[in-house]
Amino acid sequence: PVRKKSRTFYSAEQLNELEKMFQEDHYPDNEKRREIAAVVGVTPQRIMVWFQNRRAKWRKSENLSVKGNKKYPTSS
Repeated sequence: PVRKKSRTFYSAEQLNELEKMFQEDHYPDNEKRREIAAVVGVTPQRIMVWFQNRRAKWRKSENLSVKGNKKYPTSS
């Protein structure tokens, strides 16, 4: 049977570092992911998954803000 990977829990410092990196670049390449992994202290695979999930959260918030603007258009 295939075992599911256990959930990775990040400390506040790790999350701050990851968020800072996300603001710089939403799509880090393989080398950049390795650098981030070394700084944060997890595997590059975990960094890749974190960025995938963070981009999904970012897109969702972008879509909600666009829908919110359409719902209540400002009159000029």
